[in-house]
Amino acid sequence: MDDKQQTNGAENPEKLTGLKKGRIKKNAAGIPAVVNSLQQVFSEAGVIRGSKALLKLNQKDGFDCPSCAWPDPDDERSGLGEYCENGAKAVAEEATAKKLEADFFAVHSVDSLAALSDFEIGRKGRIAQPMYLPKGATHYQPITWEAAFNKIATHLNALSSPDEAIFYTSGRTSNEAAFLYQLFVRAYGTNNLPDCSNMCHESSGTALNETLGIGKGSVTLDDFYKAEVVIVMGQNPGTNHPRMLSALQKAKANGCTIISVNPLPETGLMGFSHPQTMKGLLQINTALTDIFLQVKINGDLALLQAIEYFLLQEEKNQPGKVFDQHFIYEHTQDYISFIEHIDKLNLEQLSSASGISIEQIQEVAAVLKDKNKIIVCWAMGLTQHKNAVVTIQEIVNLLLLKGSIGKPGAGTCPVRGHSNVQGDRTMGIFERPSKAFLDSIERNFHFKPPQAHGYDTVEAINAMHQKKVSVFFAMGGNFLSATPDTLYTAAALRNCKLTVQVSTKLNRSHLVHGEEALILPCLGRSDKDRLNGEDQFVSCENSMGVVQASKGMLVPVSRQLMSEPAIVCYLAKATFSSSKVNWDKYLQHYDHIRNDIEKTIPGFDQYNERIRIPGGFYLPNANRQGKFSTASEKAHFTISTVEEIKLAADELLMMTIRSHDQFNTTIYGLDDRYRGIYNERRVVLMNQADMNERNINDGDIVDIYNHTGGIERVAHTFIVVAYPIPAKCAATYFPETNVLVPVSSVADKSNTPVSKGVIITLKKQS
Repeated sequence: MDDKQQTNGAENPEKLTGLKKGRIKKNAAGIPAVVNSLQQVFSEAGVIRGSKALLKLNQKDGFDCPSCAWPDPDDERSGLGEYCENGAKAVAEEATAKKLEADFFAVHSVDSLAALSDFEIGRKGRIAQPMYLPKGATHYQPITWEAAFNKIATHLNALSSPDEAIFYTSGRTSNEAAFLYQLFVRAYGTNNLPDCSNMCHESSGTALNETLGIGKGSVTLDDFYKAEVVIVMGQNPGTNHPRMLSALQKAKANGCTIISVNPLPETGLMGFSHPQTMKGLLQINTALTDIFLQVKINGDLALLQAIEYFLLQEEKNQPGKVFDQHFIYEHTQDYISFIEHIDKLNLEQLSSASGISIEQIQEVAAVLKDKNKIIVCWAMGLTQHKNAVVTIQEIVNLLLLKGSIGKPGAGTCPVRGHSNVQGDRTMGIFERPSKAFLDSIERNFHFKPPQAHGYDTVEAINAMHQKKVSVFFAMGGNFLSATPDTLYTAAALRNCKLTVQVSTKLNRSHLVHGEEALILPCLGRSDKDRLNGEDQFVSCENSMGVVQASKGMLVPVSRQLMSEPAIVCYLAKATFSSSKVNWDKYLQHYDHIRNDIEKTIPGFDQYNERIRIPGGFYLPNANRQGKFSTASEKAHFTISTVEEIKLAADELLMMTIRSHDQFNTTIYGLDDRYRGIYNERRVVLMNQADMNERNINDGDIVDIYNHTGGIERVAHTFIVVAYPIPAKCAATYFPETNVLVPVSSVADKSNTPVSKGVIITLKKQS
């Protein structure tokens, strides 16, 4: 790669749309959220189709939200609407009546579409039929499903090794589709199964597996209502998981103290107007956060250790009154060495590294010292740092000290992003499968799956860039816009002989492609899936390990859409001349898929019976019972060292964030109303003191640079917005600034891109 990257409109168009500024909102949701939701749904799907979808969204006899993975209530669900604003927007995107047929692609070239913004691309509509881009062509053209499958099979069977193909997965994929997908890939002969987990909660899974023996959170939704303290770290639930605000409001009403830790004072954590209550309708908000800790970017590890330091001093003064010594003795190991480490720490240095005053840290410790029903939640603000794994393990240390795992109202809560990203991993979408899982595949399907580890997302990008890979197949998602180092990743995709995208709507990954490209249009969650004259349903696993049915009910916009399970089956039939797997069986009824999941994966006993119980069932979780599936059968304390990121005088530490009008890479609109930013996404949020030092004014236009590894990465044309963010810190929206995130900058152990810790400099445009 050259030591200087030039931006290219196809990968990352650089157009301003006209910033309009408003006031930062004091409370989230309420009437504005309801109005915004209905406007989006009705404008895209129409009143009848849109209302039909909303009434079934997240209901026990309906379909699972294609947005976030926040759990639904186990008991009764609201008949007015068991969804949030962004869930409604996700449904509007999927249930849209707009569709793209062959005539659309005949008129619009790939280059002309690539010049559009991600927002403009996404608003075009549902892809209505399979499309093919031949080598050297300028326009996609229609192709039959049979021809598409044969073309993919021809490419796959021509490879000298199965490892020359990569099979990516997004979190939208159902359990049934994910299971078949990994089964096909392993029958083909590779473990190259990168997925979106690699870019979000891989750090959580790594940290929790090492310390607690299971890579999932331990709490249920009901635990929030019993908690004495909920700590929310590196997460903006008001935008990313809005239904969580209802749980926090209920916890607050039950006497819970809520502590928020974030570099930005996010509106949803400060105030919440529940739109289904009279107070909410009157815009009377609940003040959610009791203590707000505005850490520096990446100051979380230092903060946690400072809290532990104070708690240790209290424990010395009152032995056995602050720490749960019985729990520690019975269920943990390495406590003594951990305590010796904490006792030697320098409190002033930790305070400086975190950006939190000693007085505030002491206030938090005072709240925690007499409590043991403690839940700690976290998301990407913690997982996308170089020290992400040890930071999450420090959360575990804190909970272990208090005996706050395996009891009601207490535990770990990594809040997953996409709706079935946790389920995909459960189904075997993992580039590093366990021996037990591979043995189960061999035992049940009578072929020996590959044993060598495959590529994760970052490794896959590098392999494509180095031309070690010829075929890239994506089961959902928008790989280019989701991944780091946009221009590097784009060049990697262009090195492929064939790129295939299984998609519902047009996105940038269709427009930055290999020599040949295919778009395979699939059914969405809300679409009716009819097979052999019978309506089918699929299943998903939420953030808290509940597996429940999801049954679409809208008439698909096109008869040429195919379900993801069917796509996998027909691809397998085209690829294999013979197979130990009976793919035809799965095309008869999805119950056959679930029967084989039951045989293969622990926890799915009587799958077909239990999935038909309204609300589904919980998967086993040892941590909930206070048990730990480590080698010693005990939870592990870990020791880590705070290493501050050193910045030069002209440097800032940037984190990428979402706007309120977006979910992952899907852009619903151009407003971020909670932050008072309208009609523009190309903004950089800065502290006023940093602006003064650089002679930059609010509204100035700058170019943003990163020089990691001696490579100049640049994102042109961003508007500076003065914002209450800590000094030496900055925030920008992704995917617009993914171009600045170095592919070489990853979290230790998890290999997750460090999108929340990018060192940047600014240059004001003249």
